[in-house]
Amino acid sequence: MANHFDLQEQEQLDQIKHFWNTWGTPITWALIVILGAFAAWNGYRLWQGRQAQQATALAEAVQSAAQARDVARVEQAFGDLKSGYGGTVQAGQSGLLAAKVLADAGRWDDAKAALAWVAEKASDEGHAALARLRLASVLIEQKSHDEAMAQLSGRFPPEFAAAVADRKGDVLVLQDKKAEAIAEYQRAYLAFDERIDYRSLVEAKLNALGAQVQAVASAAATGSAQ
Repeated sequence: MANHFDLQEQEQLDQIKHFWNTWGTPITWALIVILGAFAAWNGYRLWQGRQAQQATALAEAVQSAAQARDVARVEQAFGDLKSGYGGTVQAGQSGLLAAKVLADAGRWDDAKAALAWVAEKASDEGHAALARLRLASVLIEQKSHDEAMAQLSGRFPPEFAAAVADRKGDVLVLQDKKAEAIAEYQRAYLAFDERIDYRSLVEAKLNALGAQVQAVASAAATGSAQ
């Protein structure tokens, strides 16, 4: 009986050896790949966490410096954030804040540079769109009307349509293009929610150009009915 069991065990061992000799190397490499991928994923998550923490610390430094109106510190912290963590959401947010601080200090060219960076590099589409709108405003203040219109002619998320049309109207007024300005203000008026206070400012702009809002609303209602 003992010999019978010994033979069974030997056969099982031989089968295991044969299986391992045939499949051992592929299995080993598969395990290495799986465990390596798992380790890489964990490492990436840890790296992302560290990136987010460091970016947040620098963003807080920008905000603190902005509150203290320390322009030099704002520039330094934003520069570090931009160079080391430019792909983070915090970088886009801080760029918008840095641009405001620089503009308030009368450093328009530096403010434009910060806004241009956010418009081109921000990871968040909303931050990039807001930067283009603000950059257009700065260019309007500097009487660079063609450049401002070029910024406003780029791609924007749908929720920015009303603000973009309004700003285009402002540029066209300054370029003495009354009919085109009215058309843009009409688009802005219709796109803004009636509960938004800014809509009344667009109405005032239309009235100043001799266009009546009632006619705009009536035309829109007719178009919807058709």
